Amino acid sequence: MSARTETRPDGQPRESAGDRAYAFVKDQIVSGVYAGGTLISEGEVSSAVRISRTPVREAFLRLAAEGLLRLYPKRGALVVPVSTAEVHDVLDARLLIERHAVEMVICAGRHREVGAAMRAILDRQHQMAGPMDAQRFTELDRQFHSTLVEAAGNVLLVGFYATLRDRQLRMGTAALLRDPDRRAAILAEHAALADLIEAGNADGVAGALAEHLAGTRAAVTNG
Repeated sequence: MSARTETRPDGQPRESAGDRAYAFVKDQIVSGVYAGGTLISEGEVSSAVRISRTPVREAFLRLAAEGLLRLYPKRGALVVPVSTAEVHDVLDARLLIERHAVEMVICAGRHREVGAAMRAILDRQHQMAGPMDAQRFTELDRQFHSTLVEAAGNVLLVGFYATLRDRQLRMGTAALLRDPDRRAAILAEHAALADLIEAGNADGVAGALAEHLAGTRAAVTNG
């Protein structure tokens, strides 16, 4: 007889203790609550999530495999800081993928449709004005750009771009926390990008994207 999967009252699978610990720690890292260089303990997380230490240990192992934690036996786990090299690599990859996506969308004649969809996300970003909205603002930032990438229709590139999600969120939140003016700059840059895409101006979008990502690079690396 196969093991039964525990479910919630709404019929959805119940999240395991290990999954809860994993999601909690990853959220704290991505949001910047656990900054790079912070040493966290199994006891600290088990108390916060109200579970035993064993699933926390499992979560730490998963996050270490993803490169977000470095484990120190009997001491805890160190949150791995975002390196300058990682920032450059991620943003260079994004620039290549997003420029290609722009060309494909314009060639397919979908630029007006895609530009309008991106503008709708931008409208929601404008509502995220407070300091406590940094993580949600950054998630919408990622959606703004992924809308363009997904519209290009290359399944392999969409899949690779999705693997950058956690790094994008972590870098974007860090940029907002370090540079108080970055939020307003992002909104203005996103508006310009949406205008250029709707107009079908591939060269203009390519230049604007380079400047936009350079601003994130500067904010995260302090220049």
